[in-house]
Amino acid sequence: MAGTLALTRVEFKRLVRNKRYLIFTVAFPVVLYLLIGNQVKTTAYGVSFAAYYMLSMAMFGAFSGALTGNAQRISQEKKDGWVRQLRLTPLPANAYVVGKVIVSMAITVPSIAIVFLLGRFYGHVHMQAWQWLAAAVTVWFGATIFAALAVAIGYRYQPDQVQPIAIVVYFFFAILGGLWFPMTGFLQKVGELTPTYDAVKIGADVIGNAAVSVGLAVGLLVWLGIFLALATASVRATTETV
Repeated sequence: MAGTLALTRVEFKRLVRNKRYLIFTVAFPVVLYLLIGNQVKTTAYGVSFAAYYMLSMAMFGAFSGALTGNAQRISQEKKDGWVRQLRLTPLPANAYVVGKVIVSMAITVPSIAIVFLLGRFYGHVHMQAWQWLAAAVTVWFGATIFAALAVAIGYRYQPDQVQPIAIVVYFFFAILGGLWFPMTGFLQKVGELTPTYDAVKIGADVIGNAAVSVGLAVGLLVWLGIFLALATASVRATTETV
C-alpha cells in the first residue's frame, strides 16, 4: 500500500505540472461558462440554464481530464517501457492502474470546484449546502468512472491510435450527454443512455428538488462496471507483452 501511495504522489506531481491538462480540465470549462452560462435565459432539465450549464461544464472539464489525458499518457508510458519497469519493482501488479485512478479522482476536484464557484457567484445559482455537496459528488463520480475507460484504451492501443479513439469517444459522450447544450427529441433519447447525461440529470434533479430516478443512479453504476470490465480485459491482454 505504501508503494502504491508513493507512486500516486509521483503521478499527481507530474500531472499538475502538465499545462495542457490544466487548460482543458479547468480553463476551457471556465471560459465557456463565462461566455455562455449567464447569457441564456431559459431552463434545461427542470432548472435554470445557469445551473444546468454549471453542472455540464463541471462534468465536461472533469471527464475530459479523466479520459483523454489519461489514455494518451498511459499508452505513451507503456510504449516507453515505464509500465515494464514498474513490474520489476516490489510494487503490487495493480499499483500503476490504481495510482492513475486515484490521481484522476483527485485532479477532477479543482475543475468541479471552480465551475461551481462560478455558478454560485457569476451564474447566481442558489441552493442549500447539502444540494451543493450532492451535485458536486454526483458530477465527480460520473466523471472519474471514465478513468477506467482511459486505462482500457491506453493499455489496448498504441499512442498514435489512442488520440483519435479518445477524441471520438470524448465527443460522443460530450455531445450526446448534453454537456455543451441540452439535447431534444431522438438524440436526447439516445443521450439518456450515457453516463454523462445521467450525472448531469441527477445533479439537476437535486438542484430542482425533484425526485431522482433510481434508473439514473443504476445507469452510472452499470457504466462503471462496463468500463472496469474493459480496463481489466485490456490490462490482462497486455500483461505478457509489457
